[in-house]
Amino acid sequence: MKYLLRFGGMVLLLAAALAAGVWQLPTNNEAPVRVEILSGDTLSKVSRRWQEEGWLPSALLLRVQARLSGQDKVLRPGEYDIPPAITGLALLTLLAEATPVSYRVTLIEGRPLREALTALEQAPKLRQDIRPLTPEAVAQLLGINGNAEGWLYPDTYVYHGGDKVSAVIRQAYERMQQQLQSAWDGRAAGLPYASPYDALIMASIVEKETGAVAERPVIAGVFVRRLQKGMRLETDPTVIYGLGPDFDGNLKKVHLQDRSNPYNTYRNKGLPPTPIALAGAEALQAALQPAAGDELYFVARGDGSHYFSATLEEHNAAVRKYQIFRRSKDYRSAPVATGQ
Repeated sequence: MKYLLRFGGMVLLLAAALAAGVWQLPTNNEAPVRVEILSGDTLSKVSRRWQEEGWLPSALLLRVQARLSGQDKVLRPGEYDIPPAITGLALLTLLAEATPVSYRVTLIEGRPLREALTALEQAPKLRQDIRPLTPEAVAQLLGINGNAEGWLYPDTYVYHGGDKVSAVIRQAYERMQQQLQSAWDGRAAGLPYASPYDALIMASIVEKETGAVAERPVIAGVFVRRLQKGMRLETDPTVIYGLGPDFDGNLKKVHLQDRSNPYNTYRNKGLPPTPIALAGAEALQAALQPAAGDELYFVARGDGSHYFSATLEEHNAAVRKYQIFRRSKDYRSAPVATGQ
């Protein structure tokens, strides 16, 4: 009898040890494994898939552990990196608490909306729930009546695998609204803008004219004074935008004389109809806090900076100095002349 009791005790101990060993059974992966959980996925579904992939030893065991530990809740969508030889309980905790793998997509200031949409289309693991992803589709998504150009704030956006491209677009739109309103609230007095949208248009022009942060308020000041005096802006980037994506990089005299181009600020007074690019915070600030002065003209020096002039005579001399031997006679560095 004692022998049977002793034997039974040994069996129970062995069974308990075996159960404990099974309960702590590690995964089979010798290196980290990246898994993707889609919206609506259940633990039953993904555990079977992981078992078939070979790194999860038992889908049934994982489901039992989830039920007994109270971790059988709905799984959070996203991608997760699973460490090697992790236990089932640790795996369940990771899925419940870990931050999903993140990705980044950058919308670059000074680039047109269509280029920003290309970046969004090519962003890895970003779910393309808008097809085709066009400026027209973006306008419809955001409830914009007309051209959506300029309404996405240029920045780097973080997202998780499976997130919708529409969500990133809405986030960029909300950021631009916030940044524009903040800059508008702190605007200088006497600016020739009827609305914040006018300031957004100006900021986009300033963004395209220079990449030098220090020059942006000065360039904005030139354009503001030209508007106040009833002069044409005469800026190349607006003309180029109006020519569309087929523009070959060669701005010609015929382009500058084309009155049918609504973005031709050499022939049309005032601001162009819409922004021409994505404007960043510095350009918005420059448009609404332009530098004071009397400059009405500027010309590119050829080194990334500009020479600013208060008179047409000084400007023409600067053009001869910095441009005549570098550019064709049809070249324009905006603005180049008074309205005619």
